[in-house]
Amino acid sequence: MATARARVWPGAPHPLGATWDGAGGNFALFSAHAEKVELCLFDSSGEREVERVTLSEYTDEVWHGYLPDVLPGQLYGYRVHGPYEPRQGHRFNAYKLLLDPYARQIRGELKWSDAHFAYRLGHPREDLSFDRRDNARQMPKCQLVDTAFTWGEERAPHIPWPQTVIYEAHVRGLSMLHPEVPPAYRGTFAGLAWPAVVDHLKSLGVTAVELLPVHAFIDDRILLERGLRNYWGYNTIGFFALQPRYLATGRTGEFKAMVRRLHDAGIEVILDVVYNHTAEGNHLGPTLSFRGIDNASYYKLVPDDPRYYWDSTGCGNTLNLGNPRVLQMVLDSLRYWAAEMHADGFRFDLTASLAREGFHYDPGAAFFDAVRQEPVLSSLKLIAEPWDLGSGGYQVGGFPPGWSEWNGRYRDVVRRFWRGDAGLVAELASRLTGSADLFAHRGRRPWASVNFVTAHDGFTLRDLVSYNDKHNKANGEDNRDGSDDNAAWNCGAEGPSDDPEINRLRARQQRNLLATLLLSQGVPMLLAGDELSNSQNGNNNAYCQDNPLSWIDWRHVDEELVAFVRRLIAIRQSHPVFHRSRFFRGRNGQDVDVIWLTPEGRERDEGDWAAAESRTLGMLLTGGSGDFYYTTPGGLEQRDVTFMLLMNALWEAVPFELLDAPNGWEIWIDTFDAVREGTRYEGAAMYPLEARSLVLLARL
Repeated sequence: MATARARVWPGAPHPLGATWDGAGGNFALFSAHAEKVELCLFDSSGEREVERVTLSEYTDEVWHGYLPDVLPGQLYGYRVHGPYEPRQGHRFNAYKLLLDPYARQIRGELKWSDAHFAYRLGHPREDLSFDRRDNARQMPKCQLVDTAFTWGEERAPHIPWPQTVIYEAHVRGLSMLHPEVPPAYRGTFAGLAWPAVVDHLKSLGVTAVELLPVHAFIDDRILLERGLRNYWGYNTIGFFALQPRYLATGRTGEFKAMVRRLHDAGIEVILDVVYNHTAEGNHLGPTLSFRGIDNASYYKLVPDDPRYYWDSTGCGNTLNLGNPRVLQMVLDSLRYWAAEMHADGFRFDLTASLAREGFHYDPGAAFFDAVRQEPVLSSLKLIAEPWDLGSGGYQVGGFPPGWSEWNGRYRDVVRRFWRGDAGLVAELASRLTGSADLFAHRGRRPWASVNFVTAHDGFTLRDLVSYNDKHNKANGEDNRDGSDDNAAWNCGAEGPSDDPEINRLRARQQRNLLATLLLSQGVPMLLAGDELSNSQNGNNNAYCQDNPLSWIDWRHVDEELVAFVRRLIAIRQSHPVFHRSRFFRGRNGQDVDVIWLTPEGRERDEGDWAAAESRTLGMLLTGGSGDFYYTTPGGLEQRDVTFMLLMNALWEAVPFELLDAPNGWEIWIDTFDAVREGTRYEGAAMYPLEARSLVLLARL
C-alpha cells in the first residue's frame, strides 16, 4: 500500500455512494453502528490496494469525505470497523473488503475463498470465532463512474396499460445463440439491442421487454463447485450496478444505448428487481457488503435472538425496509434506474416481503406509501410478484391501487383447463375477463392482472405440453429442486416423440394456451422463446443453467407458431374488445357486454356453471356495447366487432350452435384446422368444435 496520503476534504453526507462532480469524487456510506470507516483505493487492475483513507466525517449516521484528486474509473471498496458481536446483531470485520451498496458499477466477479467469511469457516459456532484473513484480492471492486450519456431524441413510448403486451426475457439467453448477433455481443445488452433481435420483438407486436435481474449478483459457491453458476440472477449484491458479464463494452452506457434502441422501436423496458434479500445468505453466509457495513440495520433479525436472520424469502435473509435508510436505498435505486437509466417500470420479486410491517404483510406498508408519493416512480409500470415464503405471504389481489400483479391463479386454471381437468369453466370465465373477483376494488382496472401461462420459473410452453414431470437432474440436486405441481400434460409420451399424432396435439395445445392468453382481459406476458417453441428438455428450474439448455435456440424456430403469435397480438391490439379499460358488467339494462354460452347456443344458467364435468365454454363479446366505443385517429367514434370465442378442452369434438347473425360469422382462429380460417359460417349453424381446440369467430 502506498505511503503517500490522498487529499481528503469533508465532503457531504448526500448523495450516498460515490459521486463524480466533474472535479473530484464524494464518498458517503451509511452505517449507524460502525466505529470507523476506511475508503480503500485500488490500482487499475484491482489487484493492489494503493491507498487507505479514513472517512472521519460522520453526519446523520453517514460517513463521508471528498477526494479532489480521483477520476472516473477509480476502483474502490470499504473496510468498516465495529463490534463483532453476532448475538447482538453486529458482524463487523475490517479485514473484509466491502462493496458500496450504492456503487454505480462493479468490476470483476467474486472469486470464492474462505477469507470472505467473517468467522473461521468450519468452526462449530460462527458467533464465537473471528477470521483475520484479508479477502481484497478475491473481491470485485466498485468503480467511480461518470454517468454522462447523450440520449439524443430518445423518447419513452409510454404505452397505456390496456395496450401492453409483455415479453419476459433473459439478457444473456435471448441472444447467446442468435446467428445474426456478432459473437462479441452475444449475451449482453449490446446483443439484446442488435437490430435482428429488436426487429423480431417489434414484428411480434410486443410492447415491453421485462428483463430478468440485471443488477450485479453473485454466483453461489456451491453452484460453481458443480460446474454451474447463477443464471437467473436473483442473488443481488448491488442495487445500482449492472451485472458485469452483461456488458460487452464494460461501460454502463451500453445499457442506455439498449434502452434507446428499444424505445426507438416503441418497446418499453421493465426491470425485474430483487429488493427482498441479498446474496449474503443466512448467518453462516459470506461478508461482502451489507452484513459488514451494518448488519443490524440492513437485515431483519430474529427479535429474541439477533444472531439469526428472519427470513420470508427462502434465501437466508430479508432486507429490513423498516429501517428508514434501507427504505431510502430501495427508493434511491428505483429512482436511479428510472431517471438516469430510463427504465419504464419494474417487476418486484417477492413483493410481499417488501410490504411486511414488522413481520406481517400490510397493504398500507411504508414501502407502498413511499412509492406512491414519489413523482418519478408513481407514473411508471409497477408489477408485483404478490407472494413470498412467509406466513400469509400469498396476496394475489391484495395490493394497493397503482400496482399490477402476476396472476398465479390465471396460470393455474388455464393450464389445468387445457390439460382436461373438469369443473373449471366458472373460474376460467373469471380469469378470461380480468379476474374481477380479485382486482375489482379501490378503482383498480383489468390491467391489474398480469396474465401468464409460463414464466422463467417453470416449464417453457413446449415443455408444458411435452412433459408430465420435471427433469432437473442437470441441476445437481437429484431432481429434488423445482416444483412438483406443474399442471402439465405430455399428450401421451414423456419428452420428445416421433409419433406424428402426439406432435400435432402438442402443437395444438401450444396454440390453445397462447390464444387463451392473448385473448384474455388484463395484461398478457409471454415467456421469451415460447413463440419459437423453445425447450429446456423438461427442466422446470433452470436457475443455474447458463448454457444452451436455457439459451433460446434460434436455429430451430417454429415459423408457423411465430406467425400465429404475431396474428394473435395483432388481433388483440386492433380490437379494444380484447383489452378493455373496464371490467365486464354482463347485463346492464339494455347494454350487454359479455354473454356466456353453452354448446346448444343458449346462455349459461346456474346449473350449467355448476356442472362438474364441464370442459367447454362459449363467450360472446358484444362489440356494440358502450364500453367498446373507441376514438379513431380522425376523431370518429367507432364500434368494435362482435366476437365469439369457443373453447373445448374435451378429448372429443363438441358441435357448437352459433348464435344467429344476419350476415353470418367469419372464422378468424381455429387451432385445430387453420384451413378453416377466413371461411364464413351462416348464423345459427352448427360449428364443428374439434377436440382440444379454440375457435375465434367475428360477426360479419
